[in-house]
Amino acid sequence: MSPVSSRNGASVGRVLLHLFPAVLLFALLAAVGILHVTSRVMVVDMGYRMSRAEAEGRSLTRENDRLKLELATLRAPSRLERAAREQLGMAMPSGSAVVALSPELPGTKRASARAEARTAPGVRVAGRGEAR
Repeated sequence: MSPVSSRNGASVGRVLLHLFPAVLLFALLAAVGILHVTSRVMVVDMGYRMSRAEAEGRSLTRENDRLKLELATLRAPSRLERAAREQLGMAMPSGSAVVALSPELPGTKRASARAEARTAPGVRVAGRGEAR
């Protein structure tokens, strides 16, 4: 007789040897189940993240549309003219202060047109890079 035996003469080692495949199968099924549940939780979490990102995108799109409308309102010529008159004290120039220059033709120099305009009394013409 072996040192550890049951009533029928079967040893504990033999019983464990017969139970090992069942325990291994159970452990394998438990691992697959845990992996499946973990993957489903990750999918649900990613769905929530995607939903939040879409909501934020819609919110940013609305904000962008609102800012475009505000920009268009601020750039309106009537608003700019009103602001120039009221806040900056500007006014439309009188007819004698406006000098019409002929359009430049290819081959003509810009400096000659400016020189002609400067000869008119009381008229200042500003150009790029020149002191005002």
